[in-house]
Amino acid sequence: MREPALVPRLRPFTSTIFAEMTALAVRHDAVNLGQGFPDTDGPAGMLEAAKNALFGGANQYPPGPGRPELRAAIARHRLRYGTEYDPDTEILVTAGATEAIAAALLALTEPGDEVIVIEPYYDSYAAAVAMAGAQRRVVGLVEGPDGRFGLDVAGLRAAVTPRTRAILVNSPHNPTGTVFTRAELEALAALCVEHDLIAICDEVYEHLVFDDAEHIPLVTLPGMRPRTVSISSAGKTFNCTGWKIGWVCSTPELVAAVKAAKQFITFVSGGPLQPAVAYALDHELPWVDGLRDSLREKRDRLSAGLADAGFTVRPTAGTYFVCVDVRPLGFTDAADLAWELPGRVGVAAVPVKVFTDHPDEWKHLLRFAFCKRNEVIDEGVTRLRKLV
Repeated sequence: MREPALVPRLRPFTSTIFAEMTALAVRHDAVNLGQGFPDTDGPAGMLEAAKNALFGGANQYPPGPGRPELRAAIARHRLRYGTEYDPDTEILVTAGATEAIAAALLALTEPGDEVIVIEPYYDSYAAAVAMAGAQRRVVGLVEGPDGRFGLDVAGLRAAVTPRTRAILVNSPHNPTGTVFTRAELEALAALCVEHDLIAICDEVYEHLVFDDAEHIPLVTLPGMRPRTVSISSAGKTFNCTGWKIGWVCSTPELVAAVKAAKQFITFVSGGPLQPAVAYALDHELPWVDGLRDSLREKRDRLSAGLADAGFTVRPTAGTYFVCVDVRPLGFTDAADLAWELPGRVGVAAVPVKVFTDHPDEWKHLLRFAFCKRNEVIDEGVTRLRKLV
């Protein structure tokens, strides 16, 4: 029997770097500061609610749009931004934000349409655009004199063509940790309105914003309510990344389109976990405030250690991640160092260039994750200081 061929349009996205890096880290008993999942559980009340639902009979298919109590809780949660959504027609529960993004692209773009993607980008974006049969047009973030990465508004405007249908927006931003400013988002909103673009907004780190930065949902800006698909999830907010409970908020027409695609991907998922996420959205946001404060301290802890180890540290305003420039250590390509680190000092990290179409422009940056226990961060820093 012939070996199955890869779908040609997905062949560029079959990199196994994360699996290979994890295996390398395990082989060398390395501290894994590369991957963005926390090493502590979420709030006890949420876990208890999940247990009660699991043993209370909520183990069959939930309703296609998601359990009504979760959709109602999501609607109440979105009121914090001043946006109202009908839980029956404007909210869809998905298998995490990754499915929500893929289903949105499958539903709202056609083969030959163009989708603007901001680089560096979460690795599923390019694959999802390809699966939809659309074409991506990539515009890179620009680095300011303070090291902050910001939107290239002129570049975004130049990327729009008559075939452009949508733009993927991620703020707070993985992997750079930047949070787009109001001025940047206002310029982006004006561009979407002018060219009748759909904005697919990945906001999974919406609560993990530090210092004076502010998460401003693009949908709240003039002209954006009818054209914005807002996506978030419980994973990053409540330290339950393995639950894969996400959601889409948009107009009835756009949600119906996304639901039509989603029902043939997973149909439904996470039945006994959905009531627990509803409970968390209504009752555990004070816990999330404590998580944010803890992560800010962890960011500072890791950033100081990375600077001591000889890296030039870029500012981080949100997410789990901090990026560093490896050139002060004598490397020109962070990927070379990333492959060496597990065996050389016992630490794993991820080169930023794997999240890009233009790797040469980003090859000097390495991403570390600080969503780890303090003792893990400290051990990683102690090992990294051996590089100096």
